Amino acid sequence: MHNFTGVKVFSATKAQERQVIGDLIRDWIERNPHLEIVEREMLQSSDTKFHCLTIILFFRERARTA
Repeated sequence: MHNFTGVKVFSATKAQERQVIGDLIRDWIERNPHLEIVEREMLQSSDTKFHCLTIILFFRERARTA
């Protein structure tokens, strides 16, 4: 795994939440241009009633250029 300094977790259980999770992630990335995503993981778990989608972003501060 790459070097990282932070983790952001997005999780959705309800169908409506799962439909918009991509928009939430895009918005978060756009609000944090100083961060570089270096790795990502997607997890899905289910039982008889619920389906949970979890997306984990590992990030670090972008290198500053002078």
